[in-house]
Amino acid sequence: MKVLEGVKILELARVPPAELPAMMLADMGAEVLKIDSPDPHRPEGDEWARRTIHAFTNRNKRSLTLDMKKPEGQAIFRTLAAGADVIVEGFRPGVMKRLGADYETVRALNPRVVYCSLSGFGQDGPYRDYPAHDMNYLSLAGVLALIGEPDRKPVIPLNLVADYAGASLHGALGIMLALFARERTGRGQHVDVSYLDTTVSLLAATPNMRFFFSDGLAPRRGEGFLGGSYPYYAIYTTRDDKLLTIGCTEPWLWENFCEAIGRPDFVQFARKPDQFVRAANPEEAAARDEIEKIIRTRDRDDWYERLVRADVCVGKVYDVEEMVQDPQINHRQMIVDVEHPTHGRVRQFGIAIKLSDTPGSVRSAAPLSNEHTDAVLKELGFGADDIAGLRARKVVE
Repeated sequence: MKVLEGVKILELARVPPAELPAMMLADMGAEVLKIDSPDPHRPEGDEWARRTIHAFTNRNKRSLTLDMKKPEGQAIFRTLAAGADVIVEGFRPGVMKRLGADYETVRALNPRVVYCSLSGFGQDGPYRDYPAHDMNYLSLAGVLALIGEPDRKPVIPLNLVADYAGASLHGALGIMLALFARERTGRGQHVDVSYLDTTVSLLAATPNMRFFFSDGLAPRRGEGFLGGSYPYYAIYTTRDDKLLTIGCTEPWLWENFCEAIGRPDFVQFARKPDQFVRAANPEEAAARDEIEKIIRTRDRDDWYERLVRADVCVGKVYDVEEMVQDPQINHRQMIVDVEHPTHGRVRQFGIAIKLSDTPGSVRSAAPLSNEHTDAVLKELGFGADDIAGLRARKVVE
C-alpha cells in the first residue's frame, strides 16, 4: 500500500514549480488529475509526444482538458472538486475566482478540501498582483546579492531556489500538514504559498545570516566562510582542467586534507569564529592560491580517490552526463526507467524520499494533454454522446 493511496488531487498549474508538489504526492500513491486547457495551437506528432512524456513534474498523473472559461467547464470542475481531497493551483491571485474555482467556492461544496495556492507574492500584500520569476524573487529576498564572487555580478543559480526548494517543496509540505490537521479537525483549509516568502525562509537558515539580527552584521557576496574565498571551502582546478570541491569546515576534516596534500602547516587556516561575515584576508587568500597549485598537479579523479580515503569532504564537479552514471546516484535509484506503452523506455529521475514501509514509485510517465479526458468524463457519468457534445462545443479537446 502507498502512503497516500486514495487521496484525490486536482491540479491546475501552468508552470513546473506548481506541478512538482502534486507529482511528489503522486509518487507516494495519490491520484492526481491534471486539468489542462484546450490549446488549438498545441503541436502533434511523435516528437512532441516524446518530449511531453519526459516531463518530470507530470509523471504519475492523468490529464483532462477542460475550458474553465466556459460555464460547462466550470460545472465539470465543481463536480470533480466536490470529491477531491486536495486542489493545487498556480495562478496569480484572483484568476481562480474569475473561473468560479476559488477556495471559498470550492469549500462551500467540499469543507474537507485542502486547497493549495502557489503564487509569486501570496494572496495578499502590495505585490500580490505583480508578475515575477525565480530570479526576481531571489533578488527581492536578498538571496541573489549573496551568490557569486564579490567583484562580479551575482550568479543566477538556475531556478532551483525560489521555484523548487522554495515554492514546490513548501507547497508539498503545506499540503501534507493540512491533510494531517484534517485528520484531527475534519476540516480542510487554504494553503497559501508564496515564492518570495519561501525564499526568505530559506535564506534565514544560512549560517552567515545568524548574526544579522543579533549583531547587525550583514553578509556580502563572496564573504563569510561559505562564500568560496577561504581555502577550506573552495573550488579547485585539477591537472586535467576539471574541478574539485573541498568543503572542510570542521577543523579535523581540514587537518585531514592538509595531511593528504602534504601541507600540514596549512592546518592554521582552519575555520575561525570571526569568518561568518568577512572575506578571506591576504594570508588566507594566499594559502588558497598555493593549494590551487598543488591540486593542479594531479587529475580530478586521482585527487578524489586520494581525498576520500583520507576522510576529506570532497566532490567532483560533474557535468550532467557524468552525474547520471555515478554509482552512488544509481545505487540509490535516482535514475530510473519507465516503460511507456507506445514510446518504450522513458528515463526519469528517481524519488529522493525513501520510506521503508510505504515507498513511493514511478508508475507512469507524464501524460499527453487530453490523454484521459474521455475516461475521466465517463467516470463522472457522461455518455459518449455527451462527451461528443462537449468536444463539439470546445469545452474539452
